[in-house]
Amino acid sequence: MSSAAGREATLLAFDYGEKRIGVAVGNSLTRHAQSLVVLQNRNREYRFEAVGKLIGEWKPDALVVGLPMHQDGTPHAMTQQAKRFGNQLNGRFNLPVTWVDERYSSVEAEAAIRAGTARTELVDAEAARIILQQYLDGLSEDHEFH
Repeated sequence: MSSAAGREATLLAFDYGEKRIGVAVGNSLTRHAQSLVVLQNRNREYRFEAVGKLIGEWKPDALVVGLPMHQDGTPHAMTQQAKRFGNQLNGRFNLPVTWVDERYSSVEAEAAIRAGTARTELVDAEAARIILQQYLDGLSEDHEFH
């Protein structure tokens, strides 16, 4: 393993929705994600001001955005909105963005709430945590962040 490979990276993940955006934070070295906060998606200015504060606080090396799809993997109306949100994150904050298939994240988040392992008001943040954990679980041992 080279000295740069496997280095620690902080990641922020987003579960984009028209009304709310769930946010999670994770670490590539520990491969652990945790739900963080739910942002109200009031308008573009409010959204990016709130995201900018989180980026300033956590100083992530990369961002992960959930990409909603139909059960069969085909895109739907929210797919394009989530892609646009990720592209805007990249353009505004100059951080690499990776999209992760989030088909089952909301179902898993709701199951976690029913099981008592997540709080109802944080369902969107829990969905973001699931998206990020899925991403972290799929990283190779020598993955490098640029």
